[in-house]
Amino acid sequence: MGAVPAGDQGGGFVAHLPIGPGRLETLDVRTSAHLLASVREAILAGAVPPRPPRGVIGASWTRALSSGVDPDTGRAAAPLGTDEIERRRQVTALAAVLPVLRDGLVPVADAAWHIMVITDTDGRLLWRDGSLAVLRSADRVGFTEGASWAEDMVGTNAIGTALAIGSPLQVHSAEHFVRTYHGWTCAAAPLRDPRDGRLLGVVDISGPATTVHPATLSLVSAVARLAEGELRARHWAAVERLRSVAAPLLARIEGQALAVDRNGWTAAVRGMAPTDRVALPVSVAAGQVWLPALGLCALEPLPGGWLIRVNGRERPPAASRVVLDLSRPRDALVTVSGPAGGWAQRLTPRHAELLFVLAVHRSGRTAAELAADLFGDPSRTVTVRAELSRLRRNLAGVLAHRPYRFADGVDVEVVRPPRGLDLLPHSLAPAVLAARL
Repeated sequence: MGAVPAGDQGGGFVAHLPIGPGRLETLDVRTSAHLLASVREAILAGAVPPRPPRGVIGASWTRALSSGVDPDTGRAAAPLGTDEIERRRQVTALAAVLPVLRDGLVPVADAAWHIMVITDTDGRLLWRDGSLAVLRSADRVGFTEGASWAEDMVGTNAIGTALAIGSPLQVHSAEHFVRTYHGWTCAAAPLRDPRDGRLLGVVDISGPATTVHPATLSLVSAVARLAEGELRARHWAAVERLRSVAAPLLARIEGQALAVDRNGWTAAVRGMAPTDRVALPVSVAAGQVWLPALGLCALEPLPGGWLIRVNGRERPPAASRVVLDLSRPRDALVTVSGPAGGWAQRLTPRHAELLFVLAVHRSGRTAAELAADLFGDPSRTVTVRAELSRLRRNLAGVLAHRPYRFADGVDVEVVRPPRGLDLLPHSLAPAVLAARL
């Protein structure tokens, strides 16, 4: 790609680039770009490459090919209009931490001939800042506010692939699937909402491939964690405000009750042992509701949350059906239904993995078997038991143990994504990797 400013090439700049699986190699920038291009061309031609690509890159190339992304030009996606960009800026939690991200990255990006960009979960660019020369080059390849950098639009790139796998990633030169972007190097880190673990978007630093530096990804990841820390501090401040409102109200209530924020985090309790968080259904409304951890409850709205009056802990009729919806790669959902009604909850990545493995192995798995399924290490039983304890509290009556399994009489349906490659794309669990084939 012409027109990318060269920046300070430093004559013989040497980079530590991840060329082969699981190892870093020290190569001259020009040599490494040529080698990466050779690897890509060989794989696209169906030939044996001089070296295999990194596993995460190879998997992304496969997804891009499956999505029909043109390796020379990508796929056309109309940029968002000004009004839609502004609407997305207003509703995302990332707006609150924009100063943290800018202060941590823009001065470095500007000095290093890079730009910082922030996207939402769709891969749409909402903000960008940094070197004016690189911003002009970015304009020429459509790297503009409102553009889509999702993996199924432009193939392998730090933004779209980090969104797909849910992990920080650096993509250099010809590791980009689309040839147009081979003159770039990019490092991106996901940003998650600390209240519920939802993916909010990514922050990325991009610039000319000749300016690649091994510390860039560490810097981006560190600033992303700072931004998440700011969101966490804001969350707990909101919980404290809710506590100040709820405490006098709870003091006048007879029996058991608690106040929680909109994500179920506990602000205050009355007549019961405190709990950090109550699992709320996806759709919460005032009125009677069954909460597995508490039994039959009455919900009343509070400013910034809910008042939960615990009416009784009698167990409802057993659940009869579970639907594990994994069709949306970044939004796993479990729906439990039975005579007591229906109840749906979003799942953390780990809980989605566990329920998927248990759905595949209906006869059950021991803690050691699940540890091998998830981590490739049967000795990690403590982690497995802790996660399953949380799941069983949230999904009362659905899961049994000795061995761990779905309870007898429960009909389980797994809704998979249309493409096997999109099954829990963030997961490195051996059982999930095998199921993608």
